[in-house]
Amino acid sequence: METRQGPASWRVSGRVAPVSFTLRNLKEDLDDLGSNFDGAPDLEFRLATKALELEQSGLSYQRVPPDYRFPYGHTHEEQEEVYVVVRGSGRMKLDDELVEVKEWDVVRVPPGTWRCYEGGPGGLEILVFGAPSLGENPREDVEGQRDWWAEEA
Repeated sequence: METRQGPASWRVSGRVAPVSFTLRNLKEDLDDLGSNFDGAPDLEFRLATKALELEQSGLSYQRVPPDYRFPYGHTHEEQEEVYVVVRGSGRMKLDDELVEVKEWDVVRVPPGTWRCYEGGPGGLEILVFGAPSLGENPREDVEGQRDWWAEEA
């Protein structure tokens, strides 16, 4: 679980240069922070940004249990996010609009848009990519609210 010079090389200006990369397993190498959100015990939330040493973007993996709504809505001042549904289905609330999502759907959410999501009957697994990187003080860019999507829509 460390940054390594990969075995792959690129030919640069007539010489071979090593390719630097970082390899992590989202499920095995990263702590599950789901319990930090005081919600369902099987809510899974893994932040990969620091573990992957990302400099220009952010990445997280989240697994939302069946028929469960993530307890917090949030918005970003500068960061744009892309949500990729890798398994299951569910809904996202984007400001006042509800969007149905299913496996391999991709949703781009611009800065300034409030968002939250819930798992469908089989749960919802998502990868969330954000850019630009929020750096050392990610809380400065985000505003969150518990039960933002509290009413049934």
